[in-house]
Amino acid sequence: MLHTLVRTSLPVVAAALTLAALPAPAADVTYRVELSGAQIVPDPVKTPASGQLELKVSPNGQSVSYVLTVKDLENASEGDIHLGPAGANGPLVVKLFHANVPKKGPFSGVLAEGKFTAADLQGSMKGAPLSELLEMFAEGNAYLNVHTSDGMDPPNSGPGDYRLGEIRGQIKR
Repeated sequence: MLHTLVRTSLPVVAAALTLAALPAPAADVTYRVELSGAQIVPDPVKTPASGQLELKVSPNGQSVSYVLTVKDLENASEGDIHLGPAGANGPLVVKLFHANVPKKGPFSGVLAEGKFTAADLQGSMKGAPLSELLEMFAEGNAYLNVHTSDGMDPPNSGPGDYRLGEIRGQIKR
């Protein structure tokens, strides 16, 4: 009797152990980031521009979809995710928006929309799994910076010409 019980229970136990060893699907994770000139480092920027970034992590954690929306932004040239805590600047790791020629004049609406994977990581994260960047997001150690340029010198002459960043937002839960 005991021998039969063990023999019939063994496949059930083996199946349960196999299922327990499989990775659980990731819960839907969404980040909503508010962008403003007040968050620019080292010196806040006085600008009418603002924005929002929405990041949605895929259920398997292998990609991130994004929508970058701005309001009253002039001469948009780039939108990048950088590593760094609030109050500090850090290296660029993902480009979300790049214009060979900045969008001239005021713009409100969706500036960039798409998806990125580990293959899109740059700089210090090139070759790293996407999970490392997602960990930085969860810890609040990444931010989005939107740059502007009027294409004329001197740089950083006012709204629409902040090459180091006009609006910024910290990515965190």
